[in-house]
Amino acid sequence: MRDQTDAPSASLAGAGPDVPPAAPRAGAGPDAGPGVAGRPARPRPLGEHRLWPRSFADRLTTPLPGLRAFARLAREGAFRPGPEGLRGIPDLPYAPAPLPSVATGAVSATWAGHASWVLRIGGLTVLTDPVWSRRILGTPARMTPVGVRWEELPPVDAVVISHNHYDHLDAPTLKRLPRTTPLFVPAGLARWCRRRGFTRVTELDWWESAELGGVRFEFVPAHHWSKRSLTDACRTLWGGWMLSVGEGRGGDAAKKVYFAGDTGYGHWFGEIGRRHPGIDLALLPIGAYAPRWWLRDVHADPEEAVRACLDLGARRMAPMHWGTFVLSAEPVMEPVQRVRAAWARTGLPQEHLWDLPIGASRTF
Repeated sequence: MRDQTDAPSASLAGAGPDVPPAAPRAGAGPDAGPGVAGRPARPRPLGEHRLWPRSFADRLTTPLPGLRAFARLAREGAFRPGPEGLRGIPDLPYAPAPLPSVATGAVSATWAGHASWVLRIGGLTVLTDPVWSRRILGTPARMTPVGVRWEELPPVDAVVISHNHYDHLDAPTLKRLPRTTPLFVPAGLARWCRRRGFTRVTELDWWESAELGGVRFEFVPAHHWSKRSLTDACRTLWGGWMLSVGEGRGGDAAKKVYFAGDTGYGHWFGEIGRRHPGIDLALLPIGAYAPRWWLRDVHADPEEAVRACLDLGARRMAPMHWGTFVLSAEPVMEPVQRVRAAWARTGLPQEHLWDLPIGASRTF
């Protein structure tokens, strides 16, 4: 069956159109909004304790599915790829290599698998949605090993979490970190982290930011949802992260990396691009999209991911969220094949599609 950490999804056949951006929520404070005409709002203090609404369900782009959708999924039985789709597992790209040295002012991205990246930016080492576990709840074991051995990581300066699904928020992996590691998490998720002993947790609403070591961490919207147990749907927020360093005149940053987390396609990409012109690299999900009627609202397919990159105005795109866990019904090699074809149709430089094997790195 489909990954229970992502079920139910916000996918309904015939679901309504995108909703407009929501106003800042309770707990956001006077400086939490998007700022004025290119001027970002003042960063939030690191580690502050905040109060949030009980639910973020009003942020959903589309309604969560009902019994009819679940009945159709059970009737069709399209939870995993068939034998033919699984035959591609030996072909999944896996090429672990030592982390490259990074010059001052450069940014390096290393794909550890799924949505886990090792980003080195502004002198910091940042992990995104780190999952170093072999298995997560409700799914078969990893198809590919982690691309970077934990023992080979440099000291981790910060972690960003996009949302609380088990394939993005992995408690056993976080347990490996010193409890003083700064965590940047969505609104409502700090309590979960603090219960596990973390002392430097910064939770943000959409369009809010905080700064650490000269790097700005801004939490931005996504077309997704949250759930970690039977009773906590949408109790915490979901989104992506914009990491920027080297603020210049006019509010533009010298280096910008956008980490989408997990998201369907929709209007937020254009809005993020308008607020953050000149994105150097967009880390975008391309897998876990079939059957389409069930997952289209919360997981972009490869063509939609390329379209999202264009909406963002990003110079480079690195595909992720494929080739690691079997979460849905598409053949395991199909995402990268389709994203390469979609990118070729845009006419953009081929070298700007960073279709990396797991464990590989690129630097700009």
